[in-house]
Formats: sequence, C-alpha cells, structure tokens
Amino acid sequence: MAKPNFQFEKRQKEIAKKKKHEEKLKRKHEKNAVQPDTENPDQPSSESAAPAVDPEST
Repeated sequence: MAKPNFQFEKRQKEIAKKKKHEEKLKRKHEKNAVQPDTENPDQPSSESAAPAVDPEST
C-alpha cells in the first residue's frame, strides 16, 4: 500500500485557497470599477463642502 503524501495535499490545498482569494479580489475590483458614479459617504462632494455665497446679497 502506498504511503500518503501529506505535503503534496497541503500544497494543493494552499494553491486552491490562494486562487479562490485572488478571484474574490478580482470580483471586488470589478464591482468597484463598474460603480464609480456612486459617492463615497466619507468624502463630501464639492458642491456641499462650501455653501455658495452671493456677493451681491451682502
């Protein structure tokens, strides 16, 4: 009976895990690239950052 090669199995498991992680990151980047129009709530837009002041009204 052949002896099991645990190092080979472990390496294959690590490769599969790394591939799955890379695919997840790729999908995440694609999702962010598709929706660049949405505003980030942490960053105020340029219009709402400073209220417009009409010099003629003062």
